[in-house]
Amino acid sequence: MKKLYPILLLTLCSFTTSRNDSSIGVLQSMFKRYHGVWHKTLKFTQTTERYRNDSLIKTDTWYEQIMYPDLLRIDIGTEKSANGIIFRHDSTYSFRNNKIARASKGENELIFFLGGLYSKSFEQVLLHFKDLNYDLTKFHASTWKDKPVYVLGADKDGDKVNQLWIDQEKLVAVRFIKYDGGTKEEGFFEAQVPLKKAWSETKCSFYINDKLLQVESYRDLVPNAPMDKNVFEPGLIGR
Repeated sequence: MKKLYPILLLTLCSFTTSRNDSSIGVLQSMFKRYHGVWHKTLKFTQTTERYRNDSLIKTDTWYEQIMYPDLLRIDIGTEKSANGIIFRHDSTYSFRNNKIARASKGENELIFFLGGLYSKSFEQVLLHFKDLNYDLTKFHASTWKDKPVYVLGADKDGDKVNQLWIDQEKLVAVRFIKYDGGTKEEGFFEAQVPLKKAWSETKCSFYINDKLLQVESYRDLVPNAPMDKNVFEPGLIGR
C-alpha cells in the first residue's frame, strides 16, 4: 500500500491546489509561502520551566541550535555544556559529563512541524505526516484563542486523533495534539515573532494527559546562524 501512497497524494494534490479546504490544501499553501525562504538554521536561548502537579519544580537555561530538517542540540546550563541532548534524524541522545548516557529511537517531530518540513520535498512532507499517524483526509476549521485556525488530521474539535492546528493568517502551527496508547500529549506554540520572511514561536507549553509539564520561553533568536554540523554528531561529544 505504501508504494501506491505517493500516487494517491499526487492525485489528491491536483484537486486541492491553492485551496484551504483540506489538510493537503493547507499544507500546499504553507509550502508555497515558506519553502525556499524559511531559515535553514535557528539558534536561541531558552528558559525552561518544569512542572509537576501544576507546580513549578525546576528552572533551567537551555542553549539550542537547530539545523533543519531534523537536527537539534540542547546544551543545558551553559552554551558549551557537558550536559545536554541531541536529536538527530530518528534518534535521541542524552549526554552527561561529555559522554553519551542514553540513546533511543524516536524523532523530535516538533522540529518537523515548526520548520523542518520546508527543507523537504512536498511529497516527503505528506509521507512524513502519514508516518507520524496523521490522517490528512480529515480536516476542519475552528478557532484557537479567538483566532481562526485550520485543523489538520481531525474532522471536528474533540476528536481523539493526532492533529495539528494552523493559524489561518500566518500559516504556522499553534497547537498539536497527539495520542499514543493511553497518553495524550499536547503543545501550544505562541508569541510568534517575524524572522525575515518566516516566523518563530517564542513561548511553548506542553501537557501530558492535560497536566502541565513544561513551559519554554525563547530569546536571542538568530536565524540562519552559521553552524558546525559536527555539534550534532554524538560520537564527537567532548572533543
